[in-house]
Amino acid sequence: MNYKIGMVIKGKITGIQPYGAFVSLDEETQGLIHISECKHGFVKDLSEVLAVGNEIEVMVLDIDEYTKKISLSLRALEESTTFQYHPKKRRQHHEKVGKLGFSTIKEAIPKWIEEAKEDEKNRMMF
Repeated sequence: MNYKIGMVIKGKITGIQPYGAFVSLDEETQGLIHISECKHGFVKDLSEVLAVGNEIEVMVLDIDEYTKKISLSLRALEESTTFQYHPKKRRQHHEKVGKLGFSTIKEAIPKWIEEAKEDEKNRMMF
């Protein structure tokens, strides 16, 4: 299969290391979910979040042109939350205030991808 950045695809976890989880995308292709891309917030131990054999849906974040390594994300598919500080609440400093954060970037990515494709076409013409 020809994978592209931004694609959402299904895969199966084949291995877990302290730095991330390996995901089989098809019989010939494997990608990596870095520990920072597993979920929003801190992840101390990946085995508490993922398990070998799990079938999951991931987003393609990056494809290295030379090594063909594929970077994947679970976090990109989660709804993000933003927290707000309330100084009057001593023990409860954070309150969930809704869906903010990187949503504007998420909305802009398809446009950026199309612009990059157009730039590539123009470079090939010269």
